[in-house]
Amino acid sequence: MSDIRIALVAEGPTDYVIIEAALKAILSPRPFILTQLQPEPTQPVMGSGWGGVLKWCYETSRRHIGSLDDDPTLSSFDLLIIHLDVDVSTFRYADCGADIVALSQHYGWLGLPCAQQCPPASDSANALENVLSSWLGGVTLGNHSALCFPAQSSGMWLAAATLNAGHPLLLNAECNIGLEDGLSHLNKATKIKKTKRDYQAKAPNIVNNWQTVKALSIQAQRFESAIIAAI
Repeated sequence: MSDIRIALVAEGPTDYVIIEAALKAILSPRPFILTQLQPEPTQPVMGSGWGGVLKWCYETSRRHIGSLDDDPTLSSFDLLIIHLDVDVSTFRYADCGADIVALSQHYGWLGLPCAQQCPPASDSANALENVLSSWLGGVTLGNHSALCFPAQSSGMWLAAATLNAGHPLLLNAECNIGLEDGLSHLNKATKIKKTKRDYQAKAPNIVNNWQTVKALSIQAQRFESAIIAAI
């Protein structure tokens, strides 16, 4: 069985860790190779964070029109994943600088913030998906693309897989914008700092407890469905 070749456009390195663990749970026992396109590991030209994802989408729209399935720069991959945390729906283009504000006005990108009442988190995720589509311009996702929009951030999936049921941080977890930061303020025994090292240490919990994550996260369920449909 050949490895599934997966490209990832994400906000940052901790998101890579979370998404890789989720894929291990979803695709098991099929092997895969996950390649991070954004942020670029060696030459981070576009920067990191949601602004880096925005710039990747914009640059993609400048070189290609039509389905991402037909983008020659992605032809070596079987699947493309584009990640944004749902809390991006609460941000503004001005957070990324005046040049991004100017581009948003010139190209008519849909507005930010676009957050909807939560629960359900899926309403804000849907609104953010429309915003991302406007960044892509004349580019469409295609049959072999999947969106990964954890609510309110990818740290929620780690919390759901790691913390005991009934933990205060898991109350209305997909609507808790401060949940990821809350992980770093727990007591010494349970604290998880937002570092690649800490996330990697806890990532096996996501693989082993993916059913628990899905039980607490509509967005995890949607991600799994998108991956299965795109493979």
